[in-house]
Formats: sequence, structure tokens, C-alpha cells
Amino acid sequence: MDVGGSWKALSVTDADTNPVPDAPAWWTTAVVYQVYPRSFADSNGDGVGDLGGIRQKIDHFVDLGVDVVWLSPIYRSPQADNGYDISDYRAIDPLFGTLDEFDALLAELHERGIKLVMDLVVNHTSDEHAWFVEASSSPASPKRDWYVWRDGVDRGPGAPGEPNLWRSAFSGPAWSRTPSSDEYYLHLFAAKQPDLNWENPEVRDAVFEMMTWWLDRGVDGFRMDVINFIAKVQGDLRGDSEAFTTGPQIHDHLREMHERVFAGRDAELITVGEMPGVTVDDARLFTDRARRELDMVFQFEHVDLDHGPASKFDNTALDLRDLKRSLARWQEGLADAGWNSLYLANHDQPRSVSRFGDDAGFRVESAKLWATLLHLHRGTPYVYQGDEIGMTNAGFTSIDQYRDIESINWFAEQRALGRPEAELLEALRIRSRDNARTPVQWTAGASAGFTTGTPWIAVTPNHDTINVDAARSEPGSILQHYRALIALRHSSEVVALGRFEMLEPEHPALYAFTRTLGDDRILVVGNVSGDRLDVPLLEDAPWASGELLIGTHPGAVGSRLAPWEARVVAASAPQAVSGDRRS
Repeated sequence: MDVGGSWKALSVTDADTNPVPDAPAWWTTAVVYQVYPRSFADSNGDGVGDLGGIRQKIDHFVDLGVDVVWLSPIYRSPQADNGYDISDYRAIDPLFGTLDEFDALLAELHERGIKLVMDLVVNHTSDEHAWFVEASSSPASPKRDWYVWRDGVDRGPGAPGEPNLWRSAFSGPAWSRTPSSDEYYLHLFAAKQPDLNWENPEVRDAVFEMMTWWLDRGVDGFRMDVINFIAKVQGDLRGDSEAFTTGPQIHDHLREMHERVFAGRDAELITVGEMPGVTVDDARLFTDRARRELDMVFQFEHVDLDHGPASKFDNTALDLRDLKRSLARWQEGLADAGWNSLYLANHDQPRSVSRFGDDAGFRVESAKLWATLLHLHRGTPYVYQGDEIGMTNAGFTSIDQYRDIESINWFAEQRALGRPEAELLEALRIRSRDNARTPVQWTAGASAGFTTGTPWIAVTPNHDTINVDAARSEPGSILQHYRALIALRHSSEVVALGRFEMLEPEHPALYAFTRTLGDDRILVVGNVSGDRLDVPLLEDAPWASGELLIGTHPGAVGSRLAPWEARVVAASAPQAVSGDRRS
């Protein structure tokens, strides 16, 4: 179906003819678990995680209590960016298995009551995808306009000839040429990841047909990689990033996607859009159920707070007050329209306990604290593999240990500029995406029980003490705490749906907020420091006589919190908290 320029975006009036259900969506009480397949579990000894390994660990998902498993890309790929460069959207990469194995995994998850979400990367493809191979073969190719091409610019002898000076997210220019012509193609990521031209209706047709094929196969939705990048500003090129993020066509594209792919399906589906740079106001539009665009977005504001002015590798200290202001703004901004995704870590971020906690002195306590704070916010929590046992950053000391294209390219670029190797390695130790990509630590044995072969990336040495086997039997472990948090979200409407209110927003170490639904109220307090902290509001009615629902230190009483302690207290009766402690 060629919708082309005749496609008309749904107006609010159009949407109102299909009223939003009064009942909360199923995903408001759900918890999602992200699997990064190549690092999860290896079933055949080749050192790379695979579908067989995931199938072997389904009991882990059930034991944890999660509702959804999100798989990072498993499609056929040259693996330039670990699968985010897709060469065939309808095939499984042999590294991970076969389509039959995928179908078996999907069926087994469904039998156990768990949904499966696919990672969808459609801002760009691999340069080895048949579409780009044809598009790049000649300027006259019928698929030429499936990608973004521009003429170069003569800036004089020795100057770069790219159409503009946009930079790739993985270092270097965002434009490259092919041998067939002097035109440049756009790649906001690696040169092997050319950007699709979503203004071409044939591109949208092909993408929507592919998505429909996966839904017909039984998958339960998609997490959409950098989906706000699909709408570039048309016309003359500009030199700022606003020209390639969240362009004016983005809402039309997403509503068309909803109408052609998701609408009318008798299934409980979920759509999540990763959207760097979006604001709260943007997110309200994207996730307002009446607009039929997305169910929730991954925003980056809170995980960008400790980035310096130069780049993410320019590490700066995080001020807790800034983090509280950011998360409160998103909680309040999406309170009456839209929905939050709750995360501190994923395959693109460092390990949460190393970044936000104290992985040396209070690893268990700080991991449990941040899990508590995150899961008690309003939204859908995302658990990244390994966080449920408090896995730490990798601790690599040599560039040869890294596998991530972003880290390797940045290191090479900065070394060429003359920066000291030790300085760059320290930045990578803190920031590299590979910190999150070391194998899941299942046991204390060889290669952490991840593989019988040589792992594709080194296992973190502390697996002898930090592993799933140990956590299963250890009273008060991080894993046990995650189980309890997930069970609480499933059983408590106020946790899932209650209104959020931040308390003590300017306190440098106390993270405190309430959740309210009707007469039900809970208080969440956390000491984000290595020192004891007196919290007078714990002495106030109704919290002093309230019920401790869950805490990082079981049986704790009184108003003094231990280092990295968090408590969740149910009010003994519906009363107001002192006004001077409200945000």
C-alpha cells in the first residue's frame, strides 16, 4: 500500500472516535528484563551467547518474576555494532541460532507467562543489507532514495568535502562515500550503518511489512532503537543535531506505524521508543494513549547528568539533587498523560552499582537501594541482565580488552589528538559500554558458567563471589531483593499507579518521595551516602507507626538510616505530610 504524501496524520478528534480505555494498560504493573544475547548464556561453547542459552535460563526469568523479556538484536548482521547493524530483518544471525530456535524460545516463554519484545533498529541498516547494496550500486538505482544522499561541498584544498560537519556518534564524520559516485550517504552511527530515508513511502512500507511479519509470528512488541532519529528536517542541511532528531514528521510516522502495524490486533502488545534528547513535553505527545503513537519512551536526561561538556567520556560528579529534579520532572510531567520507563542501566550504560552506588565499600547495600528507589517510581521498571546480582564495571586496563566500536573509535581518535593513554583508559573504565557487556556471572566456575569455550569478551574477575548461584541461596542478597520488589509491584496498586511527590528536593543525600492512590499512601526514603543519616520525617505521623513493606536492611527501625539504606513504609492512616518537606 502506497500511502505516500496522501497519508493524513490522526488528529485528536480522530483519536477520540476510538476512546482510550479506562482500565490501566497491562504494562503499568509489568517489569521488563533486558537480555543482551551475546553476553547472556552460551549453549554451544563458541564463546558467544545464543538463543539456546536463553532457553536454558527461562527458569531464571520465572524465578525473578518478570513479565517481559526484551531481546537486543538477534537478526542477521555483520556485527559491526554487535547486531545494531542489520543486514536481514527476517533472519536470525547464525551466531545466535536459527528461526526455529527463536520460535521455540518464544513458545516456551509464552507457556511460562512471559512476553517477548524484539529490539527494532530501523533508523539505519547495515551497509551489507540488500537495500543498501542496491542503493549504493548507482545513482540511478531504484532504491537510491531509500537512504539519505547529498552532494559534497568544496571547502578548498585539504578541507573535508562532506555535505556538512555532522559527527557520527561513534567518532568521525557522519558522511561517507561509496565507489559508485561522488555523493555522500548519511550515517549518524558507524559508516557501516547507513541511515534510511523515512520520507520515502517505500521505506515505510517495507519496514511496516517486516514488523507485521514478526507480530504475526507471535512477538509481543518492539523496543525501537533511536526511533526519533527517523524524522530528519528536510531541505537544506543544517549544522546542528536538532536537524536529525525529533523532526516535524516524527508524529506522523509513528501514528502511521500504529495504524498499519498495531491497530486492531487482539493481543497485549507494547511499544517502547528509545529517544535521545526528547523533553518531557515531547514524551507527553509520544506516550499519550489518545494519540496512538508509543506506550513509553526511553529518555536520556537522567543518565546524561554526569557527562561533561566534551562528551560522555568527560566524566563529572553526579549531584543527587540534579538527579532528583530530573526524575521528579518526568514523574510529574507524565502524571496525567503518558507513561515513564524506569531504568538506570542497559547495554549502552555503565553498570548501575558502579555508577550510582559504591561498588567497593557498599556494593550490596547500594545496589539494593537504587533498585528500591527505581522500582518505587511510577512507570515500568527495566532490569538489565546482571543488575539483579549487582554486577560491576569490567575493570579493563588495556584497550585490547575492549570490543565496543564506540569505545575503540573514541580511543583512537583521542590518541591521534595527543591525549595520554592512561587518561583515556580511565575514562573508558568508567564510561565504556563494554562495562555492561561482560558475560552474565552465573557461577563461580570457569568463565562464570557463561560458556565452556573462550568468551567473546573477558569475564569480570569478581565472578567468584558475585554470581547467580551464590545469590540464590544467600539470605538478603540483591537477587532476593529484586524478587521482593517485583512481587510488590505486582501486588500493590499504589506502587504501580499511585501519584508521585518528591520530598526534600534540595537534600544532598536523602532521596525521599511519596506515592498516593486514594487512601493508600507509601513513603520511600533512601540514604544515598556512605554515612548514617537522620531522617526526621520517619518520626512524623503516619510513618512512625506505619508498616515497613520492604527495606534494604530488614527489621530496621527508628529514624536513622544506615549507609545506603532504603525503606518503603505504608502509612498507618491517610494523613498529610508536613508541608515544609514537600517539593
